[in-house]
Amino acid sequence: PFVMEVPPYRIPSLKTTIRHMWHKGSQYLKKMGGVILVASILVWALGYFPRQHGEQEAYEQNVEKLQTNHEQQLVELNNEEQNKRQQQHDSVLLAMHLKNESIRQEQSYIGRIGHFVEPAIAPLGFDWKMGVSIVSGIAAKEIVVSTMGVLYQADADQTENLKEKLKKERYNSGVNKGKLIFTPSTAYAFLIFILIYFPCIATVAVVQKESGSWKWAAFMVFYTTTLAWTMAFIVKQIGDFIL
Repeated sequence: PFVMEVPPYRIPSLKTTIRHMWHKGSQYLKKMGGVILVASILVWALGYFPRQHGEQEAYEQNVEKLQTNHEQQLVELNNEEQNKRQQQHDSVLLAMHLKNESIRQEQSYIGRIGHFVEPAIAPLGFDWKMGVSIVSGIAAKEIVVSTMGVLYQADADQTENLKEKLKKERYNSGVNKGKLIFTPSTAYAFLIFILIYFPCIATVAVVQKESGSWKWAAFMVFYTTTLAWTMAFIVKQIGDFIL
């Protein structure tokens, strides 16, 4: 009774392999060609446009001027000094680029959405930058960290740099002006919020497909977001009281 028949193993033929690849590939393309692709493009477009902002022209002029001065100074230096000056120049350009990207991101459409939702997340200790990160996470939660790296002008390749930036970030306006944003309670509340609110638009699409109704997908978005806000608020209040 414990003997289970196993079908004979065969070397897969090229025809069978291609047919299987085509079947799975077409399923994936149909899935990506629907809600997920449209939503991903929408989130990307909101963060990418508009490309120009009020300080863009001044930024380009400063970069051009800095590059010209740098090239003139290199002529008068030896190889060792040139390498050292080049590293300093690259660091300055990177800092200017990150600052420009932060300004552009703030004035992008998704940045405006972040400012719009800021009053709703302010009780949690979140600022508009964290709001933008949350909105960007609709496409995929992995984007949350990279978005914060841009907004807080941190080098994306250096996690320690982002951590130091977050530790020093302060409120620029409001009743909390001058105070640190990422206190332990705010950090825990942010982690709780990101953990609980709906994973990504792909999950919403799967719920809609499996349930056959957008009502359940909308309910999941509303329920998880409300639960995330409630739990983050509780954590924030308890953290402020204890810590």
